[in-house]
Amino acid sequence: MKAPADRGDGQPILLQALDGHVPDRTPIWMMRQAGRYLPEYRELRARAGDFLTLCYTPDFAVEVTLQPIRRFGFDAAILFSDILVVPHALGCDLTFEAGEGPRLSPVPDLAALKALRGDLDADKVDRVLEAVSGIRAKLPRETALLGFCGAPWTVATYMVAGRGTPDQAPARLASLTDPAFFEALIDRLVEASARYLVGQLRAGADAVQIFDSWAGVLDPEAFRRWSIEPIRQIVALVRAEVPDARIIAFPKGATLAGLTELVARTGVNGVGLDWTADRRGVRYALGAKCALQGNLDPLALIAGGTALEEAVGALMQDFRGAAHIFNLGHGIRPETPIAHVEKMIALVRG
Repeated sequence: MKAPADRGDGQPILLQALDGHVPDRTPIWMMRQAGRYLPEYRELRARAGDFLTLCYTPDFAVEVTLQPIRRFGFDAAILFSDILVVPHALGCDLTFEAGEGPRLSPVPDLAALKALRGDLDADKVDRVLEAVSGIRAKLPRETALLGFCGAPWTVATYMVAGRGTPDQAPARLASLTDPAFFEALIDRLVEASARYLVGQLRAGADAVQIFDSWAGVLDPEAFRRWSIEPIRQIVALVRAEVPDARIIAFPKGATLAGLTELVARTGVNGVGLDWTADRRGVRYALGAKCALQGNLDPLALIAGGTALEEAVGALMQDFRGAAHIFNLGHGIRPETPIAHVEKMIALVRG
């Protein structure tokens, strides 16, 4: 870890942390910080008519991304989009059902995979990249802009099943019964995701995050094969095009051993931690190797009061002196009171 005196002054403090410096204060942003807990989001979502229109209309995506920055002054904005843009741009039908989540046309075998596009739909991707450029142009200089994609394993779970499932059994079964197909699916997603992230970085993103939301269902060997290795390949492909690319990996549910191996093999700049992570263990194992991001329980943010104060205090103490980016251990929930978000920010910056 680099000394505070060499912390990269002049850059947004979140980028200082990703570069291995310890900023003067802890940077803060929230996963899903632009979303249903905000009345301004709900109003714009109603105007858009449907979720995909919100994602693919650059003016809407820019406005939604900026809403939490205006309201709370977070240290980073994250592109408003969805991890399923990549399979959608590869030719999967995609809809979002109210109260039920996304629905994709399933890709259960090699024949279905071969029926997809050979490259990403330029119109869909260009709309997202136009939003990235628009956000960057309107963000305060001190606010970092994050792009993102879903990790190949997590995106594959939705593609194989056509929807989210409780334990991702369809994808896990496919990886066991037809590993040649599943490896081909992962390879396609690695290539497409890397191109997508390069596009975001060139359009103005300062850093990108790879969300592996379903990494926690994998056993250690499967975690190496289907989570770590694809992320390693994405990092290598992105940095072949953008050598100084800053990349965060968020393998939700990963063990301390898994996190340690992921950082060692991928060379990511930061690792996201869910609320179950052993903070002290992670600090000891990884605090000198990368930035640590997380990991407040989203339910503590809903609870507020003493529970929130104690949770934030313990978290800040465990990461004091580290290159730490304050965040939740998963996305903010729609029922979260805005006043509790304001209190959390005050506690972190207090």
